[in-house]
Amino acid sequence: MRGGSTRRRPVPEPVLRDLAERAAAAGLSRRSFLGLMGVVGGAAALSACSGAGADRSGYLRWGNWPLYLDMSDDDVNTYPSLLRFQEESGIKVSYMEDIEDNASFFGKVRGRLANGQDIGYDLVTLSDPMVARWVGQGYAQTLDRAAMPNTKNLLASLENPDYDPGRTRSMPWQTGLSGIAWRKDRVPRGLKSLDDLWDPDLAGKVEVLSEFQDTISMVMWSQGVDPSSDWGDDEFEAALEVVREHLESGQIRTIKGQSYKEDLLSGDAWAVMAYSGDIFQLNQDAGEELFEFVVPEAGGIMWGDHFMVPSTSDRLTCAQKLIDFYYDPEVAATVAAWVNYITPVEGAREAMEKIDPELVDDPLIFPTDEMLAKTPLVRGFTADEYTRYTERFLTLGGA
Repeated sequence: MRGGSTRRRPVPEPVLRDLAERAAAAGLSRRSFLGLMGVVGGAAALSACSGAGADRSGYLRWGNWPLYLDMSDDDVNTYPSLLRFQEESGIKVSYMEDIEDNASFFGKVRGRLANGQDIGYDLVTLSDPMVARWVGQGYAQTLDRAAMPNTKNLLASLENPDYDPGRTRSMPWQTGLSGIAWRKDRVPRGLKSLDDLWDPDLAGKVEVLSEFQDTISMVMWSQGVDPSSDWGDDEFEAALEVVREHLESGQIRTIKGQSYKEDLLSGDAWAVMAYSGDIFQLNQDAGEELFEFVVPEAGGIMWGDHFMVPSTSDRLTCAQKLIDFYYDPEVAATVAAWVNYITPVEGAREAMEKIDPELVDDPLIFPTDEMLAKTPLVRGFTADEYTRYTERFLTLGGA
């Protein structure tokens, strides 16, 4: 054709991604999809972050929990640290607050994971037991720590979990504490122990967490069992029975993920099992101390949410750049100042002196030794245990 070109224009990256996801949903393999799109053009576009020449361009899809990244004061849909990363790296990030709890998220993507199909995420942030499952089943890609030099700032205490020694498949995003919280106007006397949740005055106004390791572990503490010890089925069933009894009696209103926050705000719930940072955020949004959080006298637990790159993603290089960015102490302190969870980054406390000095001594970000002594990590689970305990917990219903 005179005056023109027979060369096909490349398909824009976001369009190609959307088409790929639609193809995967319809059961079309990646190989077949690339064949339809043109193997060279399609593969190149889908691999923009995989090679060494992609440092300034790319596209990354990150699935995270709600209210878990610093937001702009003027626009709740704007994340300052993420904007900075995109500007500095040239990598566009689609940030999705899609994780309500680990089990439901896994249920949404497990079919595609098992079939090796794109799950719609290049980076996910899941909790310890689910991370153990993904690592054990080969669903998490191997990370190159040398490509993420800032990860040398990882706190030594988090370097060698039993499910991922040396952190080759996961990197902590944030850690936090599980405890109990309440509306101060409805429970003016406050709460000290887990047993306080079973006070008849609170009947129908109590909620517990949908992550079984949180709820069961706190009940275990109240029964004299350390959840970090080598407990087994008998201890699990004894704790499960306590939850079942209070759910069936109506003492527990429901079992919920992070949406318990809305129920606290509305007054549908007065006292809950809760995550430390959530309560801080609720008070910040309210502009006053309406809610209070404590670690129960017997004990609570520490947990972690961790970056993983799904085995189905071809964006490992882009994902590692983002992980490395958030392990800069200044960036980590910026995030911690907003989400108010425990940062896993060494040096973030010193950086906080410049960002928000009032938070340097906040025990919900930088916990005291006394708090840490009462909040161990829950012991790891085998794949069989995790499946059985999840199924047993789900028999409670209540959500």
